[in-house]
Amino acid sequence: MEMPHVTRATAAATSVAASQGLPVSDAVVLHNSNKLALRLTPGDVFARVAPVGEEVARFEIELAQRLAEVGAPVCPLEPRVPPRVFTRDGFAVTLWTYCEPVTPHLSPADYARALELLHAGMREVDLPSPRFTDRITEAEEIVADPARSPELAHAERDFLGGRLAGLRREIEERGAPEQLLHGEPHPGNVLGTRDGPLFIDLETCCRGPVEFDLAHVPEAVPAHYPDIDQGLLDACRQLVLAMVAAWRWDRDDAFPNGRRFGDELLRALHDGPPWPTLDALTRRLGR
Repeated sequence: MEMPHVTRATAAATSVAASQGLPVSDAVVLHNSNKLALRLTPGDVFARVAPVGEEVARFEIELAQRLAEVGAPVCPLEPRVPPRVFTRDGFAVTLWTYCEPVTPHLSPADYARALELLHAGMREVDLPSPRFTDRITEAEEIVADPARSPELAHAERDFLGGRLAGLRREIEERGAPEQLLHGEPHPGNVLGTRDGPLFIDLETCCRGPVEFDLAHVPEAVPAHYPDIDQGLLDACRQLVLAMVAAWRWDRDDAFPNGRRFGDELLRALHDGPPWPTLDALTRRLGR
C-alpha cells in the first residue's frame, strides 16, 4: 500500500481494536504489500488489513479456526474478540494473536516437520478452496494482456506464457495426489515462536500436490519431508518462478523492486536447472 493508504488502514485497524475493548496506543508496521500487517500495542494484537473486496478474509478466518481445532501449527485468532471480519473506512480488518518470533531462522528439519504437521491438519479440514491451477490462470491472464503488463517485452511475454502453459500440462499429467495446501509457505509466512514454528497468511490456500508447497520453501527443507517426488518438485519450483515473474510484471504490482525481481526471475527461467528457490533469489537481489 502507498503511504496515504497505510495511514488510513492503520487508523482503521486501531479503531476496530479499540471498539472491541482492546488496549491500543501504538501500531507498528510489520509488512506492507497488497495487505498491511500491524502489531498493535500494548495489547499485542496482530492486525491484517486489506481494501474491502481485495481480500478473502472470511475464508482465512474459517480455515484458521478449523486448523486450530485439529492442532495444526497456525497463528491463532485473537481470543478476546469475535472471530469475524471487521470493516472500517473501506478496509477489511482481521485480528490475530501476536506471536513473538524468537528464532530468526528455522532449521530445515524443523521447517519440514512443521509443514508436514500443517499438511496433516489440512487433510482433516473439509473446506471448499481453489485449486493451484487457478493461480496459474491468474498469472497467464496478466502475461496475455499487454494492458495489464505493459512493461513486459513481447518476446518475454511469449516465453513466459508458453512456460506457464507447459508446466500446467506437465504437472497435471503426473496425476499426483492433491490436498489442501498453504499455497505460499515461504519463510516470510512461518514464524519461529516459543510454541514452535507457526504459519500465517492462510488466504493463499489451495488444493494441489504437496510438492507445490515445497516449491516455496528454502532448498534444504524438502530433504527432510517424507516421500517427495523430486521430478514433480522441480516442475513446481519452475512453476513458482514463472507465476511470481508474471505477478512482478503486473501493472499494479506494489512489491518493492518488483521489476528488478521480475527480470531476475525471467533470467532464472532462461538459465534452466537447477531451479533456484525464491528465498535464494531474494538474497541474491539483496546483495
